[in-house]
Amino acid sequence: MKCLDTYTLVEIEAGNPKFAKFLNEEFVITDLTMAEFYGDLYKKYDQKTAEYWLKKLSPFCQTVSRDIIIQAVQYRIDNKSQNLSFFDCIGYLFSLHHNIKFVTGDKEFRHKENVEFIQK
Repeated sequence: MKCLDTYTLVEIEAGNPKFAKFLNEEFVITDLTMAEFYGDLYKKYDQKTAEYWLKKLSPFCQTVSRDIIIQAVQYRIDNKSQNLSFFDCIGYLFSLHHNIKFVTGDKEFRHKENVEFIQK
């Protein structure tokens, strides 16, 4: 099982084969990551495209507990010099809490524990 971040979802949508393979594995997306991805698609394309991906990926979405959200806020503040995305911090802490790999191409997470880093 893996937790996909927004970077990964953007690359999947773009058809990048390095990332598309994750659709054939067991994965989860946090609801907050899905919301960020939806926003990216809505801004880049339109509501129809955003709704298409929301419908396609909704079965894989999971809610995030308030405890994990608070831990993510603390983690982001404690690591402010790394300029981490709030959404990525949530996905990362969710992954740690559930003992699953966090899949990203964001360089800020390249050498962190429990991360599967994929370069574009």
